[in-house]
Amino acid sequence: MPSLLGVTNPVPGQDTANINRQLPVNPSADHRVQNAPSLDRVSRPDNRTERQDSGDAAGPGGALRYDSNFQTFLQKLRNTPGLSETLSRTLAEFKSIVSSGMDEGIAGEMGQLLSMLPMDEGQLLQFLTQQLANSARFSGPLFTLLREAYSQSQTQNIKTDILQFLKRYSDYTSTEHIEGNLLRTLGQLGKAIPSSYSRPLSAMLQQLQQLFQNGDRAGALKLLQGSILGHLANYTETTHDMGLSRSLISQFALEISRYENGSEENLMQAFNQLLGHESLKARLGNLNAAALMQAIKNNAFTRASVEDNFANQFARAADMALRGSGGAETQEAFRQIIQALLINESVYMPLNHILLPMDWNGKLMFSELWVDPDAEDNMHKGGGKRDNTLRLLLKVDIQGLGFFDIVMGNRGEDVEMLISCPATVAPFSQIIQGELSRILTDNGLRPTGIQVTKMERPLTLSAVFPKIYEGENSVNVKI
Repeated sequence: MPSLLGVTNPVPGQDTANINRQLPVNPSADHRVQNAPSLDRVSRPDNRTERQDSGDAAGPGGALRYDSNFQTFLQKLRNTPGLSETLSRTLAEFKSIVSSGMDEGIAGEMGQLLSMLPMDEGQLLQFLTQQLANSARFSGPLFTLLREAYSQSQTQNIKTDILQFLKRYSDYTSTEHIEGNLLRTLGQLGKAIPSSYSRPLSAMLQQLQQLFQNGDRAGALKLLQGSILGHLANYTETTHDMGLSRSLISQFALEISRYENGSEENLMQAFNQLLGHESLKARLGNLNAAALMQAIKNNAFTRASVEDNFANQFARAADMALRGSGGAETQEAFRQIIQALLINESVYMPLNHILLPMDWNGKLMFSELWVDPDAEDNMHKGGGKRDNTLRLLLKVDIQGLGFFDIVMGNRGEDVEMLISCPATVAPFSQIIQGELSRILTDNGLRPTGIQVTKMERPLTLSAVFPKIYEGENSVNVKI
Protein backbone atom coordinates (compact mmCIF):
# COMPACT_ATOMS: atom_id res chain seq x y z
CA MET A 1 0.00 0.00 0.00
CA PRO A 2 1.46 3.41 -0.92
CA SER A 3 2.33 5.86 1.82
CA LEU A 4 -0.01 8.80 1.31
CA LEU A 5 1.40 10.73 4.24
CA GLY A 6 4.99 10.86 3.10
CA VAL A 7 6.31 14.40 3.05
CA THR A 8 9.08 13.70 0.56
CA ASN A 9 9.29 11.84 -2.71
CA PRO A 10 10.98 8.43 -2.55
CA VAL A 11 14.54 8.30 -3.85
CA PRO A 12 14.98 5.91 -6.81
CA GLY A 13 16.84 2.80 -5.73
CA GLN A 14 16.14 3.48 -2.01
CA ASP A 15 12.36 2.97 -1.98
CA THR A 16 11.46 -0.55 -0.89
CA ALA A 17 8.42 -0.56 -3.19
CA ASN A 18 10.69 -0.22 -6.20
CA ILE A 19 13.38 -2.76 -5.31
CA ASN A 20 12.27 -5.24 -7.96
CA ARG A 21 11.61 -2.65 -10.64
CA GLN A 22 14.25 -2.12 -13.30
CA LEU A 23 14.67 1.60 -13.79
CA PRO A 24 15.87 2.62 -17.27
CA VAL A 25 19.33 4.15 -17.21
CA ASN A 26 20.70 5.96 -20.21
CA PRO A 27 24.35 5.15 -20.93
CA SER A 28 26.68 8.07 -20.48
CA ALA A 29 27.90 7.68 -24.06
CA ASP A 30 24.41 8.29 -25.47
CA HIS A 31 24.50 11.89 -26.65
CA ARG A 32 21.23 11.82 -28.64
CA VAL A 33 19.00 14.84 -28.17
CA GLN A 34 15.68 13.84 -26.61
CA ASN A 35 12.57 15.77 -27.61
CA ALA A 36 14.29 18.46 -29.67
CA PRO A 37 12.40 21.76 -29.30
CA SER A 38 10.43 23.17 -32.21
CA LEU A 39 9.52 26.85 -32.40
CA ASP A 40 6.32 26.28 -34.41
CA ARG A 41 4.53 24.10 -31.83
CA VAL A 42 4.37 23.31 -28.14
CA SER A 43 6.30 20.16 -27.22
CA ARG A 44 5.51 17.73 -24.45
CA PRO A 45 8.05 17.19 -21.64
CA ASP A 46 8.65 13.63 -22.86
CA ASN A 47 9.51 12.24 -26.28
CA ARG A 48 5.90 12.22 -27.51
CA THR A 49 4.17 14.80 -29.63
CA GLU A 50 0.52 14.86 -30.59
CA ARG A 51 1.44 15.84 -34.13
CA GLN A 52 0.87 13.17 -36.74
CA ASP A 53 3.01 12.72 -39.78
CA SER A 54 1.86 14.66 -42.84
CA GLY A 55 1.00 11.48 -44.67
CA ASP A 56 -1.11 9.91 -41.95
CA ALA A 57 -4.37 11.54 -42.96
CA ALA A 58 -4.03 10.44 -46.57
CA GLY A 59 -2.97 6.90 -45.74
CA PRO A 60 -5.52 4.14 -45.26
CA GLY A 61 -6.52 3.64 -41.64
CA GLY A 62 -4.34 6.51 -40.42
CA ALA A 63 -5.02 8.16 -37.10
CA LEU A 64 -6.72 11.53 -36.90
CA ARG A 65 -4.37 14.44 -37.40
CA TYR A 66 -4.06 17.12 -34.76
CA ASP A 67 -2.03 19.68 -36.72
CA SER A 68 -4.57 20.42 -39.46
CA ASN A 69 -8.33 20.87 -39.39
CA PHE A 70 -8.48 20.53 -43.17
CA GLN A 71 -6.62 17.22 -43.29
CA THR A 72 -8.91 15.88 -40.56
CA PHE A 73 -11.89 16.97 -42.64
CA LEU A 74 -10.53 15.15 -45.70
CA GLN A 75 -10.07 12.00 -43.66
CA LYS A 76 -13.64 12.19 -42.35
CA LEU A 77 -14.84 12.78 -45.91
CA ARG A 78 -13.12 9.61 -47.05
CA ASN A 79 -14.38 7.54 -44.12
CA THR A 80 -17.98 8.77 -44.26
CA PRO A 81 -20.40 6.04 -45.37
CA GLY A 82 -21.48 6.34 -48.99
CA LEU A 83 -24.47 8.63 -49.19
CA SER A 84 -25.68 7.15 -52.49
CA GLU A 85 -25.76 3.60 -51.17
CA THR A 86 -27.27 4.49 -47.79
CA LEU A 87 -30.05 6.76 -49.04
CA SER A 88 -31.02 4.54 -51.96
CA ARG A 89 -31.20 1.51 -49.66
CA THR A 90 -33.20 3.43 -47.08
CA LEU A 91 -35.74 4.75 -49.58
CA ALA A 92 -36.13 1.32 -51.19
CA GLU A 93 -36.81 -0.29 -47.80
CA PHE A 94 -39.28 2.40 -46.75
CA LYS A 95 -41.17 1.96 -49.99
CA SER A 96 -42.14 -1.55 -48.91
CA ILE A 97 -42.56 -1.12 -45.13
CA VAL A 98 -43.92 2.41 -44.81
CA SER A 99 -47.45 1.05 -44.36
CA SER A 100 -46.56 -1.52 -41.71
CA GLY A 101 -44.30 -1.90 -38.71
CA MET A 102 -43.81 1.83 -38.14
CA ASP A 103 -45.57 4.32 -35.93
CA GLU A 104 -48.07 6.67 -37.50
CA GLY A 105 -45.89 9.79 -37.36
CA ILE A 106 -42.80 8.59 -39.20
CA ALA A 107 -44.92 6.51 -41.61
CA GLY A 108 -46.85 9.62 -42.61
CA GLU A 109 -43.68 11.69 -43.07
CA MET A 110 -41.98 9.00 -45.15
CA GLY A 111 -45.16 8.47 -47.16
CA GLN A 112 -45.19 12.17 -48.12
CA LEU A 113 -41.49 12.01 -48.97
CA LEU A 114 -41.92 8.99 -51.22
CA SER A 115 -44.91 10.60 -52.95
CA MET A 116 -42.54 13.30 -54.26
CA LEU A 117 -40.24 10.82 -56.01
CA PRO A 118 -42.29 9.86 -59.12
CA MET A 119 -41.20 12.24 -61.90
CA ASP A 120 -41.42 12.67 -65.63
CA GLU A 121 -38.99 14.62 -67.80
CA GLY A 122 -40.55 18.01 -67.06
CA GLN A 123 -40.68 17.42 -63.31
CA LEU A 124 -37.08 16.17 -63.30
CA LEU A 125 -35.87 19.34 -65.06
CA GLN A 126 -37.74 21.53 -62.57
CA PHE A 127 -36.38 19.52 -59.62
CA LEU A 128 -32.80 19.71 -60.94
CA THR A 129 -33.06 23.46 -61.58
CA GLN A 130 -34.40 24.03 -58.08
CA GLN A 131 -31.63 21.98 -56.50
CA LEU A 132 -29.00 23.90 -58.46
CA ALA A 133 -30.44 27.24 -57.34
CA ASN A 134 -30.69 26.05 -53.73
CA SER A 135 -27.07 24.84 -53.64
CA ALA A 136 -25.36 28.18 -54.29
CA ARG A 137 -25.94 30.99 -51.81
CA PHE A 138 -23.47 33.38 -53.46
CA SER A 139 -24.91 33.34 -56.97
CA GLY A 140 -26.00 36.07 -59.32
CA PRO A 141 -24.46 39.10 -61.08
CA LEU A 142 -23.56 40.90 -57.83
CA PHE A 143 -21.40 38.08 -56.52
CA THR A 144 -19.85 37.52 -59.93
CA LEU A 145 -18.70 41.15 -59.87
CA LEU A 146 -17.39 40.80 -56.32
CA ARG A 147 -15.45 37.64 -57.24
CA GLU A 148 -13.81 39.40 -60.16
CA ALA A 149 -13.03 42.46 -58.05
CA TYR A 150 -11.54 40.34 -55.29
CA SER A 151 -9.31 38.34 -57.63
CA GLN A 152 -8.10 41.38 -59.55
CA SER A 153 -7.67 43.81 -56.66
CA GLN A 154 -4.17 44.55 -55.42
CA THR A 155 -5.42 46.39 -52.33
CA GLN A 156 -5.96 44.47 -49.12
CA ASN A 157 -8.55 46.99 -47.89
CA ILE A 158 -10.87 46.19 -50.80
CA LYS A 159 -10.53 42.45 -50.22
CA THR A 160 -11.24 42.88 -46.51
CA ASP A 161 -14.37 44.95 -47.18
CA ILE A 162 -15.65 42.41 -49.72
CA LEU A 163 -15.20 39.56 -47.24
CA GLN A 164 -16.89 41.60 -44.51
CA PHE A 165 -19.89 42.20 -46.76
CA LEU A 166 -20.12 38.50 -47.67
CA LYS A 167 -19.99 37.51 -44.02
CA ARG A 168 -22.81 39.86 -43.10
CA TYR A 169 -24.80 38.77 -46.14
CA SER A 170 -24.42 35.14 -45.04
CA ASP A 171 -25.59 35.94 -41.51
CA TYR A 172 -28.47 38.09 -42.79
CA THR A 173 -29.79 35.38 -45.10
CA SER A 174 -29.37 32.81 -42.30
CA THR A 175 -31.53 34.76 -39.83
CA GLU A 176 -34.25 32.12 -39.60
CA HIS A 177 -31.69 29.36 -39.10
CA ILE A 178 -29.82 31.35 -36.42
CA GLU A 179 -33.06 32.06 -34.57
CA GLY A 180 -33.84 28.35 -34.55
CA ASN A 181 -30.37 27.58 -33.20
CA LEU A 182 -30.82 30.14 -30.40
CA LEU A 183 -34.16 28.67 -29.34
CA ARG A 184 -32.87 25.09 -29.44
CA THR A 185 -29.73 25.93 -27.48
CA LEU A 186 -31.78 27.72 -24.82
CA GLY A 187 -34.03 24.67 -24.57
CA GLN A 188 -30.99 22.44 -24.06
CA LEU A 189 -29.60 24.83 -21.45
CA GLY A 190 -32.86 24.65 -19.55
CA LYS A 191 -32.38 20.90 -19.21
CA ALA A 192 -28.68 21.16 -18.31
CA ILE A 193 -28.94 23.55 -15.34
CA PRO A 194 -30.82 23.29 -12.01
CA SER A 195 -34.52 24.13 -11.95
CA SER A 196 -33.94 27.23 -9.80
CA TYR A 197 -32.10 28.73 -12.78
CA SER A 198 -34.04 27.03 -15.59
CA ARG A 199 -37.47 28.40 -14.55
CA PRO A 200 -36.55 32.07 -15.21
CA LEU A 201 -34.77 30.92 -18.40
CA SER A 202 -37.95 29.20 -19.62
CA ALA A 203 -39.93 32.41 -19.22
CA MET A 204 -37.30 34.36 -21.17
CA LEU A 205 -37.32 31.65 -23.86
CA GLN A 206 -41.04 32.17 -24.46
CA GLN A 207 -40.53 35.93 -24.60
CA LEU A 208 -37.68 35.51 -27.12
CA GLN A 209 -39.79 33.24 -29.30
CA GLN A 210 -42.53 35.88 -29.41
CA LEU A 211 -40.02 38.57 -30.41
CA PHE A 212 -38.73 36.36 -33.23
CA GLN A 213 -42.26 35.81 -34.50
CA ASN A 214 -42.89 39.57 -34.50
CA GLY A 215 -39.64 40.25 -36.37
CA ASP A 216 -38.37 42.49 -33.56
CA ARG A 217 -34.61 41.99 -33.95
CA ALA A 218 -33.70 44.96 -31.74
CA GLY A 219 -35.91 43.72 -28.92
CA ALA A 220 -34.59 40.19 -29.29
CA LEU A 221 -30.98 41.40 -29.14
CA LYS A 222 -31.72 43.45 -26.02
CA LEU A 223 -33.24 40.41 -24.34
CA LEU A 224 -30.42 38.11 -25.48
CA GLN A 225 -27.47 40.34 -24.60
CA GLY A 226 -29.00 41.80 -21.44
CA SER A 227 -31.30 39.49 -19.53
CA ILE A 228 -30.46 36.02 -20.88
CA LEU A 229 -26.66 36.32 -21.06
CA GLY A 230 -26.66 38.09 -17.69
CA HIS A 231 -28.69 35.29 -16.15
CA LEU A 232 -26.35 32.62 -17.59
CA ALA A 233 -23.25 34.57 -16.49
CA ASN A 234 -24.65 34.76 -12.96
CA TYR A 235 -25.27 31.01 -12.99
CA THR A 236 -21.70 30.24 -14.12
CA GLU A 237 -20.18 32.66 -11.61
CA THR A 238 -22.22 31.19 -8.75
CA THR A 239 -21.94 27.46 -9.50
CA HIS A 240 -18.62 27.30 -11.44
CA ASP A 241 -20.29 24.71 -13.68
CA MET A 242 -17.71 23.52 -16.22
CA GLY A 243 -19.83 20.77 -17.73
CA LEU A 244 -22.33 20.70 -20.59
CA SER A 245 -23.75 24.13 -19.76
CA ARG A 246 -20.37 25.78 -20.43
CA SER A 247 -20.23 24.39 -23.98
CA LEU A 248 -23.85 25.35 -24.63
CA ILE A 249 -23.30 28.89 -23.35
CA SER A 250 -20.26 29.29 -25.63
CA GLN A 251 -22.29 28.10 -28.61
CA PHE A 252 -25.15 30.39 -27.58
CA ALA A 253 -22.85 33.43 -27.43
CA LEU A 254 -21.52 32.65 -30.91
CA GLU A 255 -25.05 32.50 -32.35
CA ILE A 256 -25.89 35.83 -30.68
CA SER A 257 -22.84 37.36 -32.36
CA ARG A 258 -24.00 36.07 -35.76
CA TYR A 259 -27.54 37.30 -35.11
CA GLU A 260 -26.24 40.79 -34.31
CA ASN A 261 -23.85 40.77 -37.27
CA GLY A 262 -26.65 39.80 -39.68
CA SER A 263 -28.90 42.79 -39.08
CA GLU A 264 -30.08 44.81 -42.06
CA GLU A 265 -28.30 47.90 -40.68
CA ASN A 266 -24.95 46.09 -40.53
CA LEU A 267 -25.46 44.71 -44.03
CA MET A 268 -26.13 48.20 -45.40
CA GLN A 269 -23.10 49.55 -43.57
CA ALA A 270 -20.88 46.91 -45.21
CA PHE A 271 -22.41 47.68 -48.62
CA ASN A 272 -21.81 51.42 -48.23
CA GLN A 273 -18.23 50.57 -47.32
CA LEU A 274 -17.89 48.86 -50.69
CA LEU A 275 -19.26 51.93 -52.46
CA GLY A 276 -16.49 53.93 -50.83
CA HIS A 277 -13.99 52.31 -53.20
CA GLU A 278 -14.11 53.99 -56.61
CA SER A 279 -13.15 50.82 -58.48
CA LEU A 280 -16.03 48.88 -56.89
CA LYS A 281 -18.46 51.74 -57.29
CA ALA A 282 -17.79 51.79 -61.02
CA ARG A 283 -18.43 48.03 -61.24
CA LEU A 284 -21.67 48.18 -59.21
CA GLY A 285 -23.09 50.98 -61.35
CA ASN A 286 -26.41 52.35 -60.11
CA LEU A 287 -26.99 49.67 -57.49
CA ASN A 288 -28.21 51.38 -54.32
CA ALA A 289 -29.30 50.13 -50.90
CA ALA A 290 -32.97 49.70 -51.85
CA ALA A 291 -32.11 47.77 -55.03
CA LEU A 292 -29.67 45.61 -53.09
CA MET A 293 -32.28 44.55 -50.51
CA GLN A 294 -34.79 43.86 -53.25
CA ALA A 295 -32.26 41.67 -55.06
CA ILE A 296 -31.35 39.79 -51.88
CA LYS A 297 -34.95 39.08 -50.90
CA ASN A 298 -35.90 37.87 -54.38
CA ASN A 299 -32.79 36.09 -55.63
CA ALA A 300 -32.85 32.51 -56.89
CA PHE A 301 -31.34 31.07 -53.70
CA THR A 302 -33.98 32.64 -51.45
CA ARG A 303 -36.84 31.51 -53.66
CA ALA A 304 -35.46 27.99 -54.03
CA SER A 305 -34.93 27.64 -50.27
CA VAL A 306 -38.57 28.47 -49.60
CA GLU A 307 -39.97 26.35 -52.43
CA ASP A 308 -37.76 23.28 -51.91
CA ASN A 309 -40.52 20.98 -50.68
CA PHE A 310 -38.42 17.85 -50.96
CA ALA A 311 -35.62 19.18 -48.72
CA ASN A 312 -38.14 20.45 -46.17
CA GLN A 313 -40.03 17.14 -46.12
CA PHE A 314 -36.78 15.17 -45.88
CA ALA A 315 -35.67 17.32 -42.93
CA ARG A 316 -38.94 16.64 -41.11
CA ALA A 317 -38.65 12.89 -41.72
CA ALA A 318 -35.02 12.85 -40.58
CA ASP A 319 -35.91 14.81 -37.44
CA MET A 320 -38.56 12.27 -36.44
CA ALA A 321 -36.30 9.33 -37.25
CA LEU A 322 -33.39 10.69 -35.18
CA ARG A 323 -35.75 11.21 -32.24
CA GLY A 324 -36.43 7.47 -32.20
CA SER A 325 -39.54 7.07 -34.37
CA GLY A 326 -39.41 4.04 -36.61
CA GLY A 327 -36.97 1.99 -34.53
CA ALA A 328 -33.23 1.63 -34.17
CA GLU A 329 -32.56 0.67 -37.81
CA THR A 330 -34.35 3.74 -39.11
CA GLN A 331 -32.49 5.95 -36.65
CA GLU A 332 -29.10 4.53 -37.65
CA ALA A 333 -29.85 4.89 -41.36
CA PHE A 334 -30.78 8.55 -41.03
CA ARG A 335 -27.81 9.18 -38.73
CA GLN A 336 -25.47 7.98 -41.49
CA ILE A 337 -27.32 10.05 -44.10
CA ILE A 338 -27.17 13.25 -42.02
CA GLN A 339 -23.50 12.65 -41.20
CA ALA A 340 -22.68 12.28 -44.90
CA LEU A 341 -24.67 15.39 -45.80
CA LEU A 342 -22.96 17.49 -43.15
CA ILE A 343 -19.51 16.41 -44.33
CA ASN A 344 -20.39 16.74 -48.02
CA GLU A 345 -21.83 20.23 -47.57
CA SER A 346 -18.83 21.46 -45.59
CA VAL A 347 -17.60 24.97 -46.27
CA TYR A 348 -14.22 23.48 -47.13
CA MET A 349 -15.64 21.86 -50.29
CA PRO A 350 -15.19 23.95 -53.48
CA LEU A 351 -17.87 21.87 -55.26
CA ASN A 352 -21.62 21.99 -55.79
CA HIS A 353 -23.42 18.95 -54.37
CA ILE A 354 -26.92 18.00 -55.56
CA LEU A 355 -29.18 15.07 -54.62
CA LEU A 356 -31.59 13.68 -57.22
CA PRO A 357 -33.75 10.83 -55.85
CA MET A 358 -36.59 9.86 -58.16
CA ASP A 359 -39.00 7.12 -59.19
CA TRP A 360 -38.60 6.81 -62.96
CA ASN A 361 -41.13 4.54 -64.71
CA GLY A 362 -41.60 2.44 -61.58
CA LYS A 363 -37.88 2.07 -60.87
CA LEU A 364 -36.34 3.82 -57.89
CA MET A 365 -33.23 5.73 -58.92
CA PHE A 366 -31.00 7.74 -56.64
CA SER A 367 -28.45 10.15 -58.09
CA GLU A 368 -25.76 12.19 -56.41
CA LEU A 369 -24.25 14.95 -58.52
CA TRP A 370 -20.95 16.73 -57.80
CA VAL A 371 -20.12 19.73 -59.98
CA ASP A 372 -16.93 21.79 -60.21
CA PRO A 373 -17.91 24.86 -62.27
CA ASP A 374 -14.34 26.17 -62.25
CA ALA A 375 -12.27 23.08 -63.01
CA GLU A 376 -9.93 25.39 -64.90
CA ASP A 377 -10.07 28.96 -63.63
CA ASN A 378 -9.95 31.31 -66.60
CA MET A 379 -8.91 34.27 -64.46
CA HIS A 380 -5.55 32.64 -63.89
CA LYS A 381 -5.08 30.19 -66.79
CA GLY A 382 -7.15 31.21 -69.76
CA GLY A 383 -7.33 34.94 -69.25
CA GLY A 384 -11.01 34.86 -70.23
CA LYS A 385 -10.08 34.06 -73.86
CA ARG A 386 -11.50 30.56 -73.91
CA ASP A 387 -14.44 28.69 -72.43
CA ASN A 388 -14.09 27.43 -68.91
CA THR A 389 -13.91 23.71 -68.16
CA LEU A 390 -16.76 22.23 -66.16
CA ARG A 391 -16.32 18.81 -64.58
CA LEU A 392 -19.00 16.74 -62.88
CA LEU A 393 -19.29 13.37 -61.18
CA LEU A 394 -22.67 11.64 -61.27
CA LYS A 395 -23.23 8.64 -59.02
CA VAL A 396 -26.37 6.71 -59.92
CA ASP A 397 -28.03 3.72 -58.27
CA ILE A 398 -30.75 2.23 -60.49
CA GLN A 399 -33.03 -0.36 -58.96
CA GLY A 400 -32.41 -3.71 -60.65
CA LEU A 401 -29.21 -2.59 -62.43
CA GLY A 402 -26.78 -1.35 -59.78
CA PHE A 403 -24.36 1.53 -59.36
CA PHE A 404 -22.92 3.76 -62.09
CA ASP A 405 -20.16 6.36 -61.91
CA ILE A 406 -20.25 8.97 -64.67
CA VAL A 407 -17.49 11.57 -65.06
CA MET A 408 -18.10 14.31 -67.61
CA GLY A 409 -15.91 17.21 -68.70
CA ASN A 410 -17.30 20.07 -70.76
CA ARG A 411 -15.61 23.05 -72.43
CA GLY A 412 -17.82 24.99 -74.79
CA GLU A 413 -19.35 22.43 -77.18
CA ASP A 414 -16.76 19.71 -76.48
CA VAL A 415 -17.86 16.93 -74.11
CA GLU A 416 -15.97 13.89 -72.88
CA MET A 417 -17.47 11.16 -70.70
CA LEU A 418 -16.23 8.18 -68.72
CA ILE A 419 -18.89 5.74 -67.51
CA SER A 420 -18.16 2.94 -65.03
CA CYS A 421 -21.04 0.48 -65.09
CA PRO A 422 -22.02 -2.80 -63.35
CA ALA A 423 -20.83 -6.11 -64.75
CA THR A 424 -24.32 -6.89 -66.09
CA VAL A 425 -24.27 -3.74 -68.24
CA ALA A 426 -20.64 -3.93 -69.44
CA PRO A 427 -21.39 -6.23 -72.46
CA PHE A 428 -23.53 -3.43 -73.94
CA SER A 429 -20.79 -0.80 -73.70
CA GLN A 430 -20.55 -0.23 -77.48
CA ILE A 431 -24.31 0.34 -77.76
CA ILE A 432 -24.20 2.82 -74.82
CA GLN A 433 -21.27 4.71 -76.37
CA GLY A 434 -23.10 5.06 -79.67
CA GLU A 435 -26.34 6.25 -78.04
CA LEU A 436 -24.57 8.79 -75.84
CA SER A 437 -22.69 10.19 -78.86
CA ARG A 438 -25.96 10.49 -80.76
CA ILE A 439 -27.73 12.24 -77.86
CA LEU A 440 -24.90 14.75 -77.45
CA THR A 441 -24.76 15.45 -81.20
CA ASP A 442 -28.55 15.92 -81.41
CA ASN A 443 -28.30 18.58 -78.68
CA GLY A 444 -25.61 20.62 -80.42
CA LEU A 445 -22.63 19.20 -78.50
CA ARG A 446 -19.49 17.56 -79.84
CA PRO A 447 -18.44 14.24 -78.20
CA THR A 448 -14.65 14.15 -78.01
CA GLY A 449 -14.33 10.88 -76.10
CA ILE A 450 -16.96 8.49 -74.74
CA GLN A 451 -15.75 5.46 -72.77
CA VAL A 452 -17.88 2.82 -71.04
CA THR A 453 -16.02 0.36 -68.83
CA LYS A 454 -16.83 -2.18 -66.15
CA MET A 455 -16.68 -0.72 -62.65
CA GLU A 456 -13.78 -2.12 -60.65
CA ARG A 457 -14.39 0.10 -57.61
CA PRO A 458 -16.38 3.31 -57.01
CA LEU A 459 -14.61 6.54 -57.86
CA THR A 460 -13.57 8.84 -55.01
CA LEU A 461 -14.00 12.60 -54.94
CA SER A 462 -10.27 13.15 -54.63
CA ALA A 463 -9.65 11.16 -57.84
CA VAL A 464 -12.14 13.18 -59.87
CA PHE A 465 -11.59 16.56 -58.18
CA PRO A 466 -7.95 16.78 -57.03
CA LYS A 467 -8.32 20.51 -56.38
CA ILE A 468 -9.90 19.85 -52.97
CA TYR A 469 -6.43 18.78 -51.81
CA GLU A 470 -4.67 21.89 -53.12
CA GLY A 471 -3.62 24.49 -50.59
CA GLU A 472 -5.07 27.39 -52.58
CA ASN A 473 -8.53 25.82 -52.46
CA SER A 474 -8.58 24.80 -48.80
CA VAL A 475 -8.70 26.20 -45.31
CA ASN A 476 -5.82 24.71 -43.33
CA VAL A 477 -6.07 25.97 -39.77
CA LYS A 478 -3.30 24.65 -37.50
CA ILE A 479 -3.81 24.35 -33.79
